[in-house]
This record gives sequence, structure tokens and C-alpha cells, in this order.
Amino acid sequence: MNKTYCPSLTEYKRRLSREVQLGDLPMGGLNPIRVQSMTTVDTMDTMGSVEQTLRMVEAGCEYVRITAPSMKEAQNLLEIKKELRKRGCTVPLIADIHFTPNAAELAARIVEKVRVNPGNYADKKKFDFIEYTDASYQDEVNRIRERFRPLVQICKQYGTAMRIGTNHGSLSDRILSRYGDTPLGMVESALEFLRLCEEENYHNVVLSMKASNTQVMVQAYRLLVQKLDEEGLQPYPLHLGVTEAGEAEDGRIKSAVGIGTLLEDGLGDTVRVSLTEAPEAEAPVARALINRYVNRAQEAQPIRPLLEEEPLDPFQYHRRVTHEVLNFGGLNVPRVVSDLSRLPKLEYADLRAAGHLYSSFLDKFHMSDLGADYIYTGERPVPFMLPNGLKEIVTHSAWVDGGQRLDHFPLLTVDTYLADFPKLHPQLNFLMVELGTLDVELLERLRTETRVVLTLNTSNPHAMPEMRRAFFDLLDYNVTCPVLIRRTYTAHDMPQTQLDAATDVGGLLIDGLGDGIALCTDLLPEQEQDAWVRDIDQLNQLSFGILQAARTRMSKTEYISCPSCGRTLFDLQETTAMIRKRTDHLKGVKIGIMGCIVNGPGEMADADYGYVGVGKGKIALYRGQEVIKKAVPEEQAVDELIELMREDGRWLEKELLEEPVAG
Repeated sequence: MNKTYCPSLTEYKRRLSREVQLGDLPMGGLNPIRVQSMTTVDTMDTMGSVEQTLRMVEAGCEYVRITAPSMKEAQNLLEIKKELRKRGCTVPLIADIHFTPNAAELAARIVEKVRVNPGNYADKKKFDFIEYTDASYQDEVNRIRERFRPLVQICKQYGTAMRIGTNHGSLSDRILSRYGDTPLGMVESALEFLRLCEEENYHNVVLSMKASNTQVMVQAYRLLVQKLDEEGLQPYPLHLGVTEAGEAEDGRIKSAVGIGTLLEDGLGDTVRVSLTEAPEAEAPVARALINRYVNRAQEAQPIRPLLEEEPLDPFQYHRRVTHEVLNFGGLNVPRVVSDLSRLPKLEYADLRAAGHLYSSFLDKFHMSDLGADYIYTGERPVPFMLPNGLKEIVTHSAWVDGGQRLDHFPLLTVDTYLADFPKLHPQLNFLMVELGTLDVELLERLRTETRVVLTLNTSNPHAMPEMRRAFFDLLDYNVTCPVLIRRTYTAHDMPQTQLDAATDVGGLLIDGLGDGIALCTDLLPEQEQDAWVRDIDQLNQLSFGILQAARTRMSKTEYISCPSCGRTLFDLQETTAMIRKRTDHLKGVKIGIMGCIVNGPGEMADADYGYVGVGKGKIALYRGQEVIKKAVPEEQAVDELIELMREDGRWLEKELLEEPVAG
């Protein structure tokens, strides 16, 4: 298969898309990557919508989306637009449409762009998996095309742009019956609508493939670009976003893993970061993700080009095959290494930075769900016994000088490793490889190596593609050593580090590359010990957050919570915080928190449990995609959700998890 989804896997090249006009601010082509967000105020609240839009524009939004669930909201878009223009704000407006074609047709005459979801624009989702014959399937396609055609003609007449936005969780029963809950189903759902646009000679179209599952999202966007090329369709611009990313650090990390991976591939023309926060908080995050690529082509160090087609499938997740080295590689989850080597002294209490909490009163350790698997202490091994479950890495010289202890694991340089008869630990050794030194001699030596975990490091601003290129070398030479991905960032800018690391490391994990993560910062000499410990603690939490967002190691409760909008039927931020407070100890459980029936249950497609607004003060509770309780009073809903988990045997009381473990 000739994979053409990415302009280049080794040098930064942004995909050249068709330019689409939105008011006086075009998207795609040679234009910058645009930032957008969505209002949360009731669309019928004209002044509230206007004031929020102005705050969003001030925060950096270049396009503003507003929900129009019915004709009355679609009509009120005119009043909102009038007031904005009266105040001198010319930001292009986008009407968000679900289920109501007549509202879309009205909005298309008013705003600069309409967004339609092909899964529910004309299809009705009843969660019935009906067997379609080829003839009955085509009959349904023809029916939908005729329902969609008037909107295309109106958009063409009024010069209105359109986003055909597929959501993973709201694929129609018809699509699910033929393609399943897959990236291919997402792509085909959009292409059915896009083919009609092309037939009508209407090309003012933007496409999106959004999912809460970052692996599915990345695969779907890549496959979409591939299918556009295969069918000879126009290179339409792409709107990037992870649906229901959540709030705070988790939402930012998850967004960066999905969006950042595609930006690294040169894909994307506009970005919306979906956070369960005020919409004006989203634009700065989107801008921070985008700004990494403004000068990427000039700043990136050259990477060797591929000689042949890449040796992995970018459209399906397959973890790279590795042999097991102690507890790295093989079937083990990716490991987390916490770098404590720069701490001037190390005491029991400092291990809290690696997720291992010491109680001086009990003289015992408690390992949190975010407890690192290894710590790196450099030349100065820990002078006390480590808690159970935590292992120590030291430099090779410290290991040799310390008597080659079996409970310490050495970190070697390439020169030491390639020397004659190097001293190696009988079970596990770490080999630090700067990517420029991964040459043929080293690769040939590693083909038969069984005791080494490669520690890949690079200072290239184009880090993710350079590391990906190194993994391709390992695959080409059939080297099956596990790999620890090591990256160093700037300590004083942790919010940016979260986005950078989630992109650089998460993008590799999405493709099944990597068996561990080691994040470091250039700790500042003038910092106090407590400040160093705080930085290391944040990096440790970030490491686990990236692994969870890439869906390669689930270490905590996952919240699939939508960003609030004008359809939301309860205070989403407050409710999410309340549910998190009660359930954040349930390791690996996925809870969907959806403001309305549009986003749930579809958008929480792979959640274990769902909390969905269905009316004023009324909540529906789901197990998977099955509604279990309808119209539960909001004040009782969280307790009822917990009771549902209890019935399933998935509830644990917090106090049962707080027993310390012996040191």
C-alpha cells in the first residue's frame, strides 16, 4: 500500500490543503493554522453569547462556534452576529448542527460556516445493528444524499463554508453495520457527504475525524488523507481536535497526544482544544500547540530520509515486538523512570517526587497509583533501602565502583558498551544512545543482545520524527531490545513542557513505539531542594498522564467529559469536579460525563459508565452504551452512579487503598 498520508516522515512539511474562505479569514492553503473554540452560553442568550465570544476572541480565537440545536437558535444567530458586528467584532461564526437539517439550512444563510455531523444529520442512531443488503444500504445512502443536497446548494449560493465533522461516538447504525466502530467507518461516513459536495461543484469544505480515543482519532485522520488521495478528491483542510478531552492537566495532555501527533505529521489547518473549562481557556492551549511548528522547518536538524516504505501500519495500532528484559518490553506495560540524579542529597521524603510516599511515624512507604518503576540516581546511589516495587538505575562507573550490586542497574554509554568485554549486569542494563550514534555497528551488535534496554535521547527540535526514524532502523535490523524514550525540557515552563512531552512521546506511543518513558528538566542551580522535588513530581505525574492518554498504561480513573456548550443541561465543570472527587481512586475505570444527549452516549463510546444530561435536572446513567437508569434527579445521580459501580463489583472505598507498604 502506498501510504501518502504524511508529506514527510523525516523533515517537517505541512500538507498543502485547499484554501477555504470563512468571512475575511481563510483557512488552509498557505495560511497559518487557525485557532477556534465554542461558546457555552445558551444560544438564546444573545448578550451572554456576544460577551463570551468577545472574551474568546480576546483570548486568541480566530473562529467561534455556536450551537444551533433547533430553528429558534439558528435564527438567533442573526441577532448575535448583528451585535458582534455592531461592536466591531468580525470573527467568523460557525453554527454547530446535530439532528436538524432545517436549522442548518437556516444558519447557512446567516453565518460564515456550518458544521454538520454525518452520523446524525439525516441518519437516526437507535443502536440497532441492522443487516443491510447492498441494495438497502444504497437506498439509505441515496435518501441521505437527497436530504443533504439542499444544504450544499444553500452554502454554495451564500458562499458559506461547511465542516463535515465525523465523531467516533456518533456513527450511524448503518455505518456501524458495515464498517464497525472503526477509523474506516468514520472516514466513510464523511466521504458519503463529501462526494455529493464534489458532485455539486461545492468545495468550501473542511473535514474532521474526532474521537476521545487518541489512537482512533490519529488513525482516522491519517486514513482520511489517504482515502482523499486514493479517490482523487480535493486535499480539503483538516480541523483537528480530541473530543471530550477533559479538564486541567489531563485534558491538555490528552489533547496534545492526539493533536500534536498529527501536527508532527504536517496535518491540520485549524485546531480546537476541547476542555471542560471556560472556552477562553482553550485558545491559549491550541496556540501553544501550533506555535511549535511556526519555525520548525528552519530549526529542525536534518534526519536521514527513508529508503523504503515505513515498516509500520499508521492506520492500526500494533505495539512493536520486543523481547522481555526483566520487566521491560514483551507484554509488560511501559515503565516510568524518574530522574533524581540532580538532587544534591536524597532522603526518604524526597521519594514522594517519584510517587512513593514515606511515613516517618509508621516508618513505611505507600506507593501511589503514579509510583515510578525506577529512579535514576546517577553517581550517588540511594543510601537507604528502597520501598518494594521501586528499582534503582546508576551510572556504569558507580555500579562498578559499588561492587556491581544486583539490586542496582547500570546506565552505559555507547563507547563503554562497544568496548571489549564490557561489564554488564546479568539481568538488565540501560544503554544511552544519542540518536546520531545509532549506526550499523551498534545495530548489528544489538541484534543478539538480550540484557539491554535502549535509552534513546535527542536534542533535535524535530524530536518525535527523529525518534520514529530510529525505531524504523531497529525494525529494519530486527533489533527487539525494549526502548526507554528519554526527553529533557525546560524546568521553568511546566505548562509548555506538558504539551511538548505529550506530543513528542505520545506520538510514538500512539504508533506502538516505546517501552518506557523518562522525562527530565534542566533543573536550575539556584532552585531550592523542595522546588527540584516539585519539578520532578510534576514530570512523574506527566509521564503517567501521557501513557494513559496514549492508552498504553491505565494508572488512574479516566474522565471522558465534554466541553460545555449551549446544549448543556447542568453545570458541567462543577459536576465533573464533584464526580472526580468521589471516584478519582478507581484505577482504570473510564467515566463519561456528557452535558446532553447529543454528546452522549455516542461520544463516550468506550466509557465503562456514563452520566448524561437528558432534561432540566434529570440525568441518565449508562453502563457502556446501555442506559440503565433514566431521569434520575440530579441531586441523587452521583450516588446512583456509585451504586451502579458497586453492583458491578468495580467500586472500592478510598480508605481500603491507603494501607502503606513496607520499606
